[in-house]
Amino acid sequence: MNPGLLNLYITLVLAGLLLIGVEIYIPEGVIGLLGGLCLLAAAVIGFFVFPSPWGLLSAVAIVLLSVLAMAAWAFWVPRTRAGRRLTLERDGRDFRLDAPGADLEGREGEAQSTLRPAGVALIDGRRCDVVAEEGTWIEAGARIRVTAVRGTRVIVRPVESAGEAGQKDD
Repeated sequence: MNPGLLNLYITLVLAGLLLIGVEIYIPEGVIGLLGGLCLLAAAVIGFFVFPSPWGLLSAVAIVLLSVLAMAAWAFWVPRTRAGRRLTLERDGRDFRLDAPGADLEGREGEAQSTLRPAGVALIDGRRCDVVAEEGTWIEAGARIRVTAVRGTRVIVRPVESAGEAGQKDD
């Protein structure tokens, strides 16, 4: 038994399990794939490190250890403070978006973000997702007026000040 290969085997198993665990916190697929490749490499190296029947048992042990580690992770992580931030406490059946009512039409508010053309506005004390009329950009802080409500889409335009309205007539 080669001690260098045994150390590599142990390192790959631990790194693979760690990387798969990290994938839960940083879900992008690459880290989990690297973890799976580490475990696969450890299983292959196990055939060279251990004598005949033990190499196969080592590969089976890696699969079982991976399943047990993921089950333990799924059981304990949601109970931690970080895990509670990553998971829902309830199922999503009750999550609903209240559709903005037609009562918003004609109301004025203030753009909370730059509307490019979509963004967030404060209308009657409610934050609403809005879209600027005709795709225009409206700067944050500008006064806006709701011109239409179509389903969940609130369409707004900038409110002209009295000075600007008088200048356009000239």
